[in-house]
Amino acid sequence: MASFVRVVRNLLKERRRFAPSSAIRRTVQNGDSQSLYPVVDDNNFTQQTSNKSTQSFSPISTSASYKFRYGRSRTTPVTVRLRKSQAESSIREANAAVDLALNSVVKIFTVSCSPNYLLPWQNKAQRETMGSGFVIGGKKILTNAHVVADHSFVLVRKHGSPTKYRAEVKAVGHECDLAILIVENEEFWDGMNPLEFGDIPFLQEAVAVVGYPQGGDTISVTKGVVSRVEPTQYVHGASQLMAIQIDAAINPGNSGGPAIMGKKVAGVAFQNLSGAENIGYIIPVPVIKHFLSGVEENGKYIGFCSLGLSCQTTENVHLRNHFSLRPDLTGVLVSKINPLSDAYKVLKKDDIILSFDGVPIANDGTVPFRNRERITFDHLVSMKQPNEKAIVRVLRDGQELELNIILQPIQPLVPVHQFDKLPSYYIFAGLVFVPLTQPYLHEYGEDWYNTSPRRLCERALRELPKKANQQLVILSQVLMDETNAGYERLAELQVLKVNGTELDNLQHLCHLVENCNGDSLRFDLEDDRVIVLNYGMAKIATSRILKRHRIPSSMSADLIDAQNNLQFGLTCSR
Repeated sequence: MASFVRVVRNLLKERRRFAPSSAIRRTVQNGDSQSLYPVVDDNNFTQQTSNKSTQSFSPISTSASYKFRYGRSRTTPVTVRLRKSQAESSIREANAAVDLALNSVVKIFTVSCSPNYLLPWQNKAQRETMGSGFVIGGKKILTNAHVVADHSFVLVRKHGSPTKYRAEVKAVGHECDLAILIVENEEFWDGMNPLEFGDIPFLQEAVAVVGYPQGGDTISVTKGVVSRVEPTQYVHGASQLMAIQIDAAINPGNSGGPAIMGKKVAGVAFQNLSGAENIGYIIPVPVIKHFLSGVEENGKYIGFCSLGLSCQTTENVHLRNHFSLRPDLTGVLVSKINPLSDAYKVLKKDDIILSFDGVPIANDGTVPFRNRERITFDHLVSMKQPNEKAIVRVLRDGQELELNIILQPIQPLVPVHQFDKLPSYYIFAGLVFVPLTQPYLHEYGEDWYNTSPRRLCERALRELPKKANQQLVILSQVLMDETNAGYERLAELQVLKVNGTELDNLQHLCHLVENCNGDSLRFDLEDDRVIVLNYGMAKIATSRILKRHRIPSSMSADLIDAQNNLQFGLTCSR
């Protein structure tokens, strides 16, 4: 018997050479991990060998398992307690977010109808969408602009209630993707508590996104941590504003719901990253407050300010030397200035902007932001209110200058979006004229940048306006008739002149055509193309073509109002 014990002990010593530690390896009976070798306790082994009734080794039950070779998991009592504590903390935070949101977060039901930009006298089919929102001070509901874009009817429902209440859209900011709703029915506000706004969360801080995502009808809480804070492209408004990236999934229906940190709102959920998992974005509190204060002061949404500049970084040493930028100075190079901005009167091309409101701008265009973080200086500009003055220090021809610029929201030559309004159009002799807009180009499909007319696309993205209220007027299509036969291939070209007069916008074209006194009417298009019509015959043909295509009017409502109220004082040359 003694020899048998010695043999077994020698085998144990040989196997312990490969064990992770000299401690006795144990295994949990629940199957979480399994030993590669038999589990033997020396003391227990001695006891068993002394007892002749025990003739086989059996695994010893215990509450701990240690890490095995080949990457096996290690779970110690301390780790178990830590994980349990973290899980309980996570549950408490989620429950706190739910408790806070139950009387604040609402589900929004929107019926919307978008216009058809290729047939601007028609609307597309009605569609129903759902989103989230939450109550803020002043008996208002805050949500995303894209939740109520092109709305025709909006309803809201609070948690635990079967009743839907009619809501009205008070203000919409499509640039920042925010909207304010109001509910007239006082019964809706019984028991509703407004949420308070907090601060921008730091990296790795936890937030809970509350809303009504797809996949269910009840309220949902998704927990995540802050991954990044930086200016980001807002998909809905195609603007560049500060956003917070989190690792929580933001699905359709979550839009407009609050992201709660502690007991305050850290942002509004609004979009996710296409093609990626668990990457969502929330609108931070500074952007929200800028929107709310603008609506409060002006009664409506005005917009976010812009310098109207296109700038280049000065990271190249030869570039800095060329513009006499000393080593102790940093900044960005002005390459293009919008003629409609106040900066057009103050700044010059090849100026180097050194600082904005006393904040130095680095050679890569960033400024300090919180602790060891940086952000593009455009954020400082966007946080300014309309008509607010900014102090800009520039380097011009080797000399430092301090200049004052009045900031304003600047509209692009080609509008990026046209939500909540009908498109403008004018039809004469079957020629359909419209202003160029990006929504018009979007009608060419998701890949509109490649499938839309190349020249129109380039103008839409790069060309700057030369005067206020300027539009690029295009001939979108030709509704065939014997009067316009032969001109059908001239569609999708820009209209430059009417009877020799350069166009300012579609309203100007309408005025020139309607007030023409000559026998013929001439349109000069790009590529030196020309359209000439007999004016009398063309007017008769217009009525015939409108009736044939069931078009209610030859011009949109805004042009009808302009014809009735405005006088340009222009005459059509004979």
